[in-house]
Amino acid sequence: MIRVPMNETNGSPVVRVEGLRHAYGDRPALQGVDFSVHEGEIFALLGPNGGGKTTLFRILATLLRPLAGRASILGHDVVRQSRAVRAAIGVVFQSPALDRKLTVRENLQVQGRLYGLSGMRLRESIDEMLGRVRLLDRAGDRVETLSGGLMRRAEIAKGLMHAPRVLLLDEPSTGLDPGARSDLWEHLSDLRERDGVTVLLTTHLMEEAERCDRLGILSQGRLVATGAPRQLKADIGGDVIAVATPDPEALRLEIERLFGGPASIVEGTVRLERPRGHELIPRLVEAFPDRIDSVTIGRPTLLDVFIHKTGHRFWGEEKG
Repeated sequence: MIRVPMNETNGSPVVRVEGLRHAYGDRPALQGVDFSVHEGEIFALLGPNGGGKTTLFRILATLLRPLAGRASILGHDVVRQSRAVRAAIGVVFQSPALDRKLTVRENLQVQGRLYGLSGMRLRESIDEMLGRVRLLDRAGDRVETLSGGLMRRAEIAKGLMHAPRVLLLDEPSTGLDPGARSDLWEHLSDLRERDGVTVLLTTHLMEEAERCDRLGILSQGRLVATGAPRQLKADIGGDVIAVATPDPEALRLEIERLFGGPASIVEGTVRLERPRGHELIPRLVEAFPDRIDSVTIGRPTLLDVFIHKTGHRFWGEEKG
């Protein structure tokens, strides 16, 4: 995929989020979220289920009013100018929004008419969108006969019927096999390169976030990091070493005393981030031969970035 480098200092953001807060009763869902997305970017909001992604998505899609802060798309406030926002965005929800008993073409006809399209203009728009997602030969098929990947293509075609400048996708790879995921990303790349469409998506999949130009990592309603995937991983600095031991707290203290630098405990495993980590492993094993069950080493991943920023694993830690 060809990527167009973007810089937050170049031009006005297409999407701007400032101090966004929301809660469900006493449970906070967003706690002062700030970020921006520029034209032509593919930007991901990465986080575990319950981290705040869907709440943020619903606010940007004008379906939910925040309790505090503001968000704008193409300069239009999502609360005060929701009609203008809806005219400028395409939305693909996590749950299918197609009528399964209608054909692919009929679904797009309904969508087009909602945006004021009719006659020859509507027919041409449908043919163009289906051609782009390679579904023109399935236009007359009922949606219920399509595979998950083909349904996702139809959803995207539907979201693009009114030529939006911004496309919002909530967990777009849900239910797709690897081949369908690859096809999806090919379509998103084409959209960005051909039409300059800005894409903002939510995901809990690390490999999906890796494909984006930039991403924001959400945990418990807070944005804990933003940046390009490569830069976020480089910021960790060095290798990630995980040491399994019967007494992690005691070993963590001993490692810090003997070798310096911080060590942490994540789910009962001692975790270290060190340059040239492979050189440290023999020294660890020699120093603690009877206290180490296993040692693993790897280059930093986005999962390691999440752990580095939050102090806990990606799964099972979020509160809602």
